[in-house]
Amino acid sequence: MAGVTMSETLPIEEVEKQKCPWGEVTLIGLGRLGLRTALTLMQAHRGGPRRIVAVDGQTISADDLIFRMMGGGIGDYKVKFFQNLAPAGFSKEITGIASYVADANMADLIAGDVVCIEIAGGDTLPLTTKIIRYAQQIGAVTISTMGVFGVGDVPVMVSRIEDADQTNPIVAYLTENGIKEHILVGTGKLIRDWEPVIPPVLDRVSLAISSEVLRQLNQRRSASE
Repeated sequence: MAGVTMSETLPIEEVEKQKCPWGEVTLIGLGRLGLRTALTLMQAHRGGPRRIVAVDGQTISADDLIFRMMGGGIGDYKVKFFQNLAPAGFSKEITGIASYVADANMADLIAGDVVCIEIAGGDTLPLTTKIIRYAQQIGAVTISTMGVFGVGDVPVMVSRIEDADQTNPIVAYLTENGIKEHILVGTGKLIRDWEPVIPPVLDRVSLAISSEVLRQLNQRRSASE
């Protein structure tokens, strides 16, 4: 009936079961953006992923202020720092794998319902393309970035690759290499532009990525029931 809420039609125990964590997310890259995404998913209450796997071979540097502000030590593996935030009894399974993804280990590192790629530095597009292809082959939804530079109220966009701006070099490269049915999130601003990467914009990009991860998990859960 119109105006009747789920809590009025189901026992509270059944409602709570529907809000339990569900599904698995693999995060490739746990830098300044990846950590923000990981923390949002980790802290999602009354829902969110059941298991989060973070894969990154980097250690914390002096410039990784977000890690150091939270108690991370210079030289510590970023993923192990993240994993240690979940003590025994934590409601989600948190796993950190201190490794870089490569052709030889892709099958061992990439799994789950959603694979989110947030790697940066150098020419990462060839590797991103390979990860997307493998993840889609195993049936995962794939998400990656299309630029995180920008200042002020620079827009943050969420687009299917088919609908994204094809003049963006990231979009163009992935499209030219046959990537389809992939989700891109970002400002569209790249290293070629004058703007730096700043925390408030990373916060908004991370929120958009995390929200899309949660939407995709919900769709998968609904389809499986």
